[in-house]
Amino acid sequence: MVVVGGGIAGCSVLHHLAELGWTDTLLVEKGELTSGSTWHAAGLCTQFHSSRPVTRLLMRSLEIYRDLKDASGTPVGMRTVGSLRLATTPERVDEIRAREGLARTAGLPFEAVGPKEVSELFPLANVEDVLAAAYLPTDGYVDPSAVTQAFAHHAREAGATISQRTTVTGFTRTSDGWIVHTDRGDIECERVVNCAGMWARQVGALAGARLPVVPLEHHYVVTEGIDAVRQLDRELPVLRDPEASFYVRGEGDALLVGPFEFTPESWSERWVPQDFEGRLLPAKLERILPVLLDASKRVPDLEEAGLRTLLNGPDGYTPDGLCLMGEVAGLPGFHVLAGFSIFGIVFGGGAGKALAEWMVNGQPSESMWDMDVRRFGPYADSISHRVPRAKETYAREYKIHHEDEEMMSGRPLKTGPLYDLLGERGAVFGSRFGWERPLWFRGSDGPAEDEPSLRIPDWHEVVGRECRAVRGGAGVLDQSSFAKFEVQGPDAESELAGLCANRLPGEIGRIALTQMLNESGGIECDVTVARVAEDGFYVVSAAACEEHDFAWIKGNLPSNHRVDVRNVTARYGVLTIAGPNSRKLLAGLTESDLSGKGLPFFRHTRMEIGGVMARVMRLSYVGELGFELHHHHEFSRALYNAIIEAGEAYGLTDFGYRALESMRLEKGYRLWGKDILPTYSPIEAGFERLVDLDHEFIGRDALSRAEDGQSDRRLVSLALDRDSRAAYPHQYDPIFQGGELVGHVAAGGFGHTLEQCVALAYLPTAIASSGESVDVGILGDRTAAVVSEGPLFDPNNERLRG
Repeated sequence: MVVVGGGIAGCSVLHHLAELGWTDTLLVEKGELTSGSTWHAAGLCTQFHSSRPVTRLLMRSLEIYRDLKDASGTPVGMRTVGSLRLATTPERVDEIRAREGLARTAGLPFEAVGPKEVSELFPLANVEDVLAAAYLPTDGYVDPSAVTQAFAHHAREAGATISQRTTVTGFTRTSDGWIVHTDRGDIECERVVNCAGMWARQVGALAGARLPVVPLEHHYVVTEGIDAVRQLDRELPVLRDPEASFYVRGEGDALLVGPFEFTPESWSERWVPQDFEGRLLPAKLERILPVLLDASKRVPDLEEAGLRTLLNGPDGYTPDGLCLMGEVAGLPGFHVLAGFSIFGIVFGGGAGKALAEWMVNGQPSESMWDMDVRRFGPYADSISHRVPRAKETYAREYKIHHEDEEMMSGRPLKTGPLYDLLGERGAVFGSRFGWERPLWFRGSDGPAEDEPSLRIPDWHEVVGRECRAVRGGAGVLDQSSFAKFEVQGPDAESELAGLCANRLPGEIGRIALTQMLNESGGIECDVTVARVAEDGFYVVSAAACEEHDFAWIKGNLPSNHRVDVRNVTARYGVLTIAGPNSRKLLAGLTESDLSGKGLPFFRHTRMEIGGVMARVMRLSYVGELGFELHHHHEFSRALYNAIIEAGEAYGLTDFGYRALESMRLEKGYRLWGKDILPTYSPIEAGFERLVDLDHEFIGRDALSRAEDGQSDRRLVSLALDRDSRAAYPHQYDPIFQGGELVGHVAAGGFGHTLEQCVALAYLPTAIASSGESVDVGILGDRTAAVVSEGPLFDPNNERLRG
């Protein structure tokens, strides 16, 4: 094994691999350890985040640092000074309440405090406009170089090797691994881990990987000594002012201030110089001065303080600000841990441990989908996308982060033939895996932009109208962003069956819903499989999973077998027609039989619709009579126009993904990457009916053991009190019974048909029974909810089966 890069990421991976018994490892670093971005990092360590898995990873980092010792046995871990994050607007108070609930489910110490407590904890702060603050007592900071050197020391002690002043010049794939070419000779190994920081993109390119990493400039300043700091009898907590976009902490008798300006600058967008080590960029005080002036209003002692140090150091940013982790799609044995987006120190320990677990055990102990390198595809590496998106991510660092929020830079990138037509009809677009797709249609009185909210979003009523129109008549949705794969060949059936927990459809024209599992029995993929030939299958998956699912299928099929897998996502468009009038509408566009007998539920057939040949699949993700029309993309406009014209008589409406989300929650339909993840089994997710243990498939043994022992948690539906409409329930909201924390929301929203908030939630099996009462914590308040094991809407599937 070769690890490339001697910063905190590479040394953490090396150390944790050694802890798990992998000591035949070599780390190569083109300079000296920590000479990239690690040496000039501020070392801040916070656990405040909008994602529970990420929060858990950050907690692991801090636990590691608190226990870490250097070669002499001296602790080099956390300075646990705590942190404060201020709220000066009602929206910021909501953010604190939401994160407090998440922290409760993660086991993170977290307290919402008032301005009086802020003054006591950080007496230098002006709190006149402070409404509240988040206090995390276990936050703090570390010495980045000391931590990195400690990781390196322990890895060497365990038997790992480190070679400094060794530059990687290329990679060659072999039948059982890789040859790493360096300026000091070639190294044969089974696996490679790219931990090259802001050089990760060009190191990856040597192996054929496209990794969206952009170096961005980041300043921080250290003041001269300040009397008010000298007079303190304890060290200050780290203070963050999100509205002013800066952080400040003590640095001896001085203060260290880090601004996140709203107009960041990139550096060496295409190629980072190899010899840029232990160096900084020219400081640009004028660029950060506005933020520093705001900081002096918050901490008045800054106003007269001189500057001792003004530092500008670049670091590698990704398009969403989270690191790239895992095995790169299409490159077996080539892993990556890079792109920490200025937060490498707080992520380094936990991320290094997670990747080591992933490599050694086949699965990390927590879900890493938020950071999985396969969440991006090649589209994300285009300079027109990754650079503006990285800048937007930096500028939004202290913005309130919402689930399903949409970023606007680097768009549109991937558009289908209907993009302009849908725009003319009022579509407000979002993006998944680079594809533009309609979120909702504004109409004459709807808001112009998609603005998520921790309370009721502006588009609530517009989406409600779409839902009611679909349930009452018919709706059309462009779902061309679906990931679509063709699996063909003499061995296609036997090999695909070995990946699927459910049995494959036995006849041409049948469809099966199935999960693909990892060796631990967790859900890696959630797909529909249509049999299209004796030796051919058509596999459909969610748009966000395109790279992930294609890599999983390809990576688990033996190369010497007669099966071919092709990604045909861009070849086919998909129009979904759903609602009680959908059959009547389509019947007027075809001579084929669309009746329940002619095209039963979960069947498909090829037919001409509106003059266009399409594969018509009888299924629905909204819980209504519905059809998916899969067709060659060049016919999308003709097909859509024919449907719109015919639909006038049947109350047809355009609808978007916001309405789809509402309706799928009412039906309790699952979504991979949100309610189901590789850490959940089909039994926990309520998919027992889709598991056939009578055939061999990956994860079968683990699932058999889990079934024998029974699962201790289940995914259920929740119907919230109808009188509570102040805010939607959101992912990671805590759930209580009798005052005791018992679970968390996996997905939540408003059911416009049911006229109440609804959610999917994981609960202990003992209380995951219909009729049980629980309370959902939403923005600090508790709302009563009733558990349902089945769907809240149309539980007998009468509407779905038409």
